[in-house]
Amino acid sequence: MKTVARYLRLYRIFAVQYMKTVMQSKLDFFIGLGGFLISQAAGLAFLYLVFQQIPVMKGWSLEQLLFIYGFAQIPRGIDHLLTDNLWMVGWQMVIQGTFDKYMLRPMNLFFQIVCEKIQFDAAGELLVGIFFVGRAVAKGVVTVTPLKVLLFFVSIIAGSVIYTSVKLVLASIAFWVKDSSPIMTTAYDVADFAKYPVEIYAKPIRIILMTILPFAFVAYIPSTYFLIDANIWKTVAAECGISVLFWLFSYSLFKKGLTRYESAGS
Repeated sequence: MKTVARYLRLYRIFAVQYMKTVMQSKLDFFIGLGGFLISQAAGLAFLYLVFQQIPVMKGWSLEQLLFIYGFAQIPRGIDHLLTDNLWMVGWQMVIQGTFDKYMLRPMNLFFQIVCEKIQFDAAGELLVGIFFVGRAVAKGVVTVTPLKVLLFFVSIIAGSVIYTSVKLVLASIAFWVKDSSPIMTTAYDVADFAKYPVEIYAKPIRIILMTILPFAFVAYIPSTYFLIDANIWKTVAAECGISVLFWLFSYSLFKKGLTRYESAGS
């Protein structure tokens, strides 16, 4: 417990210092937030245009798809908010040798990386996600029960862990290839497919979304429990299991990668 309390205190200190740097350039923050809101608006506009031609998509109504879309944005937004600095590991820290600074401090390396930066641009994703989930509840698309409320928050946490685990795996590849940012970018482009039902995709894409890059377990699969009362063990419980397995794998790969790090020495 003392260790947990220590790290929570350290995280608060790091967060306060980072917020001070962000507030020095408020314009950058609002530009970033505006950019994310525009990108969300473009995705929603595409969805509405599709439904003007196809009223029902593989048995799913527009209101149900908007819930899935919003549901997908919340764990992605949490991951974006808290662990965005992992991109820097895959992009430049390993190849430039700036990862050295973490190895000189008597703290967990993963903790140091994620607490160094809080990406407030993620507010765009979170606001959109919360809005459409709330809208679905208000319209009666989702039946609210105490159990569903509890499992919703469990699912959000598990989904965030899946996003972070995938990001950590891809960032850790940089310890072997020096720059894994192209792989990370491609994978997160694939994550956009998770905003829609997997049934609409070809079989190879479905396999990728449910195995190699399990983004289907972040929103679509658990959302079927909330929308159509699908089996809890095949939805939310499966998501939790996948999140634990991928976290264990990703953190093990990260630690293995640390042994391959060559620093910036000549």
